[in-house]
Amino acid sequence: MNRGAWLLERGERGNPATRLDGRRPGGAAWTSGNEARPLVHGATYFAELLAGIRALRAGDLLLFTDWRGDPDERLDGPGTEIGTVLCRAAERGVLVKGLLWRSHLDGLHFSQEENRRFGEQLARAGGECLLDMRVRPGGSHHQKLVVLRHRDRPLLDVAYVGGIDLCHNRNDDAAHRGDRQSLPLASAYGPHPPWHDVQLALRGPVVGDVEAVFRERWEDPAPLSRSPLTRLRERLADEDVSADPLPPQTPDPPPCGPHTVQLLRTYPNRLLRGYPFAPDGERSIARGYVKALARARSLVYLEDQYLWSPRVVAGFARALRSHPALRMIAVVPTVPEQDGWLTLPMNLIGRINALAELRAAAGDRVAVYGLENRAGTPVYVHAKVCVIDDIWACAGSDNVNLRSWTHDSELSCAVLDETPDPRPPAGGARVFARDLRLELMREHLDLGTWPGDGSGDGVPEAGAELCDPVAAFEAFAAAARALDAWYAEGRRGPRPPGRLRRYVPQELPPVRRFLARPLHRALVDPDGRPLGMRLRRTF
Repeated sequence: MNRGAWLLERGERGNPATRLDGRRPGGAAWTSGNEARPLVHGATYFAELLAGIRALRAGDLLLFTDWRGDPDERLDGPGTEIGTVLCRAAERGVLVKGLLWRSHLDGLHFSQEENRRFGEQLARAGGECLLDMRVRPGGSHHQKLVVLRHRDRPLLDVAYVGGIDLCHNRNDDAAHRGDRQSLPLASAYGPHPPWHDVQLALRGPVVGDVEAVFRERWEDPAPLSRSPLTRLRERLADEDVSADPLPPQTPDPPPCGPHTVQLLRTYPNRLLRGYPFAPDGERSIARGYVKALARARSLVYLEDQYLWSPRVVAGFARALRSHPALRMIAVVPTVPEQDGWLTLPMNLIGRINALAELRAAAGDRVAVYGLENRAGTPVYVHAKVCVIDDIWACAGSDNVNLRSWTHDSELSCAVLDETPDPRPPAGGARVFARDLRLELMREHLDLGTWPGDGSGDGVPEAGAELCDPVAAFEAFAAAARALDAWYAEGRRGPRPPGRLRRYVPQELPPVRRFLARPLHRALVDPDGRPLGMRLRRTF
């Protein structure tokens, strides 16, 4: 297939300073010969990650970045706390290095103390975890990656990239009863918020690319924080504020699969002292989406935490206007994560504006849904996944909002499969992208776990019609109608199958709408960043 038609060619990334596009002979902007596997749900990811870390030996390498890290979060039951697991790896001679966002004050419900505690615990065991605040004001480091390199066993090398942090709330499974180690969200989600998320497991040469992303950040010579107060406190507390050198990067793992993977990123145009690997920032996530969306013809399937900002959804709207047969399905949280008196309506306005843009472009060809578990509790959708025409698939840390495409550090993977999917309709469909969409859709329709092994064989009779994008669009609509009607009729009779509810923004009292709209326009853009911090150039 023509990879350059779907992926960013060398030079299209818009960031010539990165080492990513210069790592391979010929300057290819992606790697081929990889195996990409979606790990749907934190419980699936955590169990695999635990096994992988426990298999590391002295001299092996473990690298990770995270938005938040809770050292007591259990990967798979008592005794598997992530802090303990990483410390044991360091104690047996594994080189463990991590970067956590320094974050803001815990009084603002962020995670500074948890991240600091995580770093201190790891340092005592011989590892190193730095609190990294090298971002623009109001921004965050939002990348979520783990790299496991094996000194003498490169076939075991693996990288994990996606939306799942090593922290509370994430360890949920397909039943969506929530993580027992929970942080509070909006009251509608209950004491243990159900959580839907996706991570990719990557093997093959792309592991070297993910490691290169970590190394670029690790080797940034800028101070971890530019705050004079923070730096004074670090000196007084004798904190570790400089990164120890890493050993030279070893050769990439050998090819092992049919998948081409391109790493896409966001870095801001950092004020005063730019990133040496992105002196004017990087917008390759935004650019990658815009390029792929221009080729969309049948179905855009999206799962996203936010889906905010008319500027960001403009590429989706443009594709929908240009192609009358194109449909779009979006799965989003039913309720924003915060209940705040003004933060709730401001968040809702951001999504309402984005949905108005999409519906103006395509009307009822755009369908938006929330999820709930079998008990009727909303499921918080934290996944960041997009599948276009069952050909191009992308999963990572970025949300479809302005800060993820311009302001925070993000990392995503665009995946193209060399293997054509034989299931009708063909239309150029590829096994990886179609299987990913079907796995997610089958869960939301209560059709069970997708049994495909990547070969395209063994499709069960129930749900086989979902290969057709029109049938898939209608199946979601029918399931949501049935469940909405069951509630409207007082929940009489058996609960219909499926977990989908048609997304309708919450009603707000007039006074809250009145106060939120002008405040939203005057102070923030749709993702909560002050207008004065907008970048002079986006994508």
